[in-house]
Amino acid sequence: MIQHTMTKRKTLIMAFFGIALGLCIGTVLKNYRTLEIVKRCSLRPTNLKTPHEIIGLDDEDTIQNSQHNLVFVGVMTAKNFIEGRARAVYDTWGKEVPGRIAFFSSEGSFSDELPVVGLKNVDDRYPPQKKSFMMLYYMYEHFIDRFEWFIRADDDVYIEPDKLERFLRSIDSSKPQFIGQAGKGNTEEFGLLSLEFDENFCMGGPGVILSSETLRRVAPHIPTCLKNLYSTHEDVEVGRCVQKFAGIPCTWNYEMQYILRHNSSGRNAYTGKLKRKEIHNAITLHPIKQAPLMYRLHSYIQGLKAEELRQESLQLHRDIKRMAKYLEVPDESTFMLPSMRPASATAQSDNRKRHFEDHNILGISPELNKFVPQSTSDLLDWAFIARSIYSVEGANPKQKIDSAMREGLEDVITEVMENINNYSRQRGRIIEFRELLYGYQRLDALHGQDLILDLLLIYKKYRGKKMTVPVRRHLYVQRAFTGIFIKEFDEDFYNVTQQSLIGSLLHRSMARLSSHFTMPSYLAPTTTDKIVLVLPIAGRLATFERFLLTYESVCIVADQHCDLLVVIFGAPEELGPHIQLLLQLRMRHVYQQINWIQRNAEFSRGVALDIAARSSYIEEQDIILFIDVDMIFQVETLQRVRMNTQKGRQVYLPIVFSQYDPKRREGTGTGTGSTSTQPIIDDESGYFRQFGFGICAIYKSDILDEDINGFDKDITGWGLEDVKFLEKIVRMGTRQRSFLVNTAEVPIGYNEAAEQMRRLTIFRAPDPTLVHIYHDITCDIQLEATQYNMCLGTKANSLGSTRLMEQLFYQNRDNIEFIAEFNRQRQTR
Repeated sequence: MIQHTMTKRKTLIMAFFGIALGLCIGTVLKNYRTLEIVKRCSLRPTNLKTPHEIIGLDDEDTIQNSQHNLVFVGVMTAKNFIEGRARAVYDTWGKEVPGRIAFFSSEGSFSDELPVVGLKNVDDRYPPQKKSFMMLYYMYEHFIDRFEWFIRADDDVYIEPDKLERFLRSIDSSKPQFIGQAGKGNTEEFGLLSLEFDENFCMGGPGVILSSETLRRVAPHIPTCLKNLYSTHEDVEVGRCVQKFAGIPCTWNYEMQYILRHNSSGRNAYTGKLKRKEIHNAITLHPIKQAPLMYRLHSYIQGLKAEELRQESLQLHRDIKRMAKYLEVPDESTFMLPSMRPASATAQSDNRKRHFEDHNILGISPELNKFVPQSTSDLLDWAFIARSIYSVEGANPKQKIDSAMREGLEDVITEVMENINNYSRQRGRIIEFRELLYGYQRLDALHGQDLILDLLLIYKKYRGKKMTVPVRRHLYVQRAFTGIFIKEFDEDFYNVTQQSLIGSLLHRSMARLSSHFTMPSYLAPTTTDKIVLVLPIAGRLATFERFLLTYESVCIVADQHCDLLVVIFGAPEELGPHIQLLLQLRMRHVYQQINWIQRNAEFSRGVALDIAARSSYIEEQDIILFIDVDMIFQVETLQRVRMNTQKGRQVYLPIVFSQYDPKRREGTGTGTGSTSTQPIIDDESGYFRQFGFGICAIYKSDILDEDINGFDKDITGWGLEDVKFLEKIVRMGTRQRSFLVNTAEVPIGYNEAAEQMRRLTIFRAPDPTLVHIYHDITCDIQLEATQYNMCLGTKANSLGSTRLMEQLFYQNRDNIEFIAEFNRQRQTR
């Protein structure tokens, strides 16, 4: 009985539960439409704003009364790309459009900061045929009478608004126009897109431009076009719809492929060098697959515009100067500087000084005689340019043309050739640049850079009597400086940066250059890893004593968390004085690690450094600083070592300042050096030894990596071990795959994996606190040829500056007579 009652109760409970579930399901089905509306409301649809509010269009703005209603740009995007590509478009060229811009995405899309339109009943599936047609219909429905032109664009295209405006204002928008890069399909699709022989379409990638009349004819028929799709390509179907209902094809103009540019490199497009003709000439550039690339390209385009404005400024200054001459206005007249009108007699006298916007400076026409020297010391030196550059400015008169100089020459030649060929089509000829044979260049700090270039050109005439002729022409160019531009910052910014390097350079004397490189406290490295100074030495007791004094004052007294490890070469009976100096230093600082290793063998710096790196005196996590006994350094030197040496990633090779022979300069001492007086850092006192790699900072764990495995120990005598060590690091870096950052669309996690694979890059920078004190150099003729030549080169570079050598040469009349006789003998041969 009890069991029957419980069974009956369970049946009633299950029946009640079934009825309740059925009512719930019925309610949901009955009110499905209502739930859908609630769901949509929770997604904050864009129809909370009117279409005019979304794009910021005033109701009174029309084509007739506003200059900002030229074009409406509709950018197709997706929900996943709104905060990436779409935002990049809006932050760069989107805000400069001569009209309005909106981003069209799937239903429910929105943004608080971007003008996003969520199209009804449209999703983000690909191909976006419905999205494209509905975007055009939205433009027609809400803005057909508000704009002259309408553009259908993707979120991976870059548009130059200024060029677009000039282009569109040259065309009649009242006529049906369908402008784009014409296409008929690729090789595989040719003939399969249901296009007649005289039909085409405008490729969607680089952008499609429709006049208001074209959109007016096509938009009412968009539902019909959507029901009759013959391919999966939305740009093909838009072109078919325009052809059918507007009666016009896409422009067949051949130049459209250069104006509306599509790069076939795909995801790698515009990831490399931007200084290319296609970027300079195009209105639109496609595709740009990552947002950072859009910002990069925009920055480059803005730089080009800044160059154009500076050139226009120079032209205005020259016009003012020329008109002042015609009007017989004196150079010192205050009317030449209207912004500097004097308010008193004192201001009148001060205004006679040259101002940074002085037309008497900026307004001089380009010529090679702008600067007039007053004495031989004022003469500007010309550098000779061939395959290398020959100049008196560097320690080595013959140098490789660096990337900055090469890029500058390319810019000059490219701009000149573009000006020459500006009217080539009308004249039926073109001139091509082939080769720079040689040239000269000099720099005038007041006026600019002067260039004389000998160019090999090819003259091609393709109209009338055709011909191709090689010609040589001299090119005289002056790249003039513009005025100084001053930008004010608020007080907080100034307080942060007033102790920076630039502030020091502006407020202190250039003669004491080393004082400007004192590292501000906010730039001090955060790592506290120990630095172990490794010093190989043989003999040279006095120099060794000076080094120990420097180490004691900088490392120990200043408490810089350093150890010292000295590798001493020589017979035991010869090392007594060296050991005694080390013992005395250890006794003065009993808690400091001052260690040494004795080697009764012929001196070899490579062997010494390898032994020290593998010794137990250095821990795996320590930074090893390989240093020479002739060096003096400061606390800032150690700060730079800690900041620029990164475990597993970066090796620091500072460019040291090497002193010239002081005995060859008047009024100098013997060059023994002192730690109490900071050496003078200027061009006449020494040079930065860019080709020296002996001073190196690296973690012990990195130097013992199997790909490096310490130093070569088969090198005896002077030099070459640092070059071999550098080659190991370079080889190790080149074997790894390149590390891509924001250059193309890459799989998730690729950058992290690539970063782990990249090991030990090399960082080099001049360090004026790291000074090589001059000493006489003796090159052993028994050295190998490579070592001996390197030794001779270092010895020659340390004699004195190029200017000092020139003075010493010309002071001896016999040298001049010898050269004159030598030249006469060459000419008679």
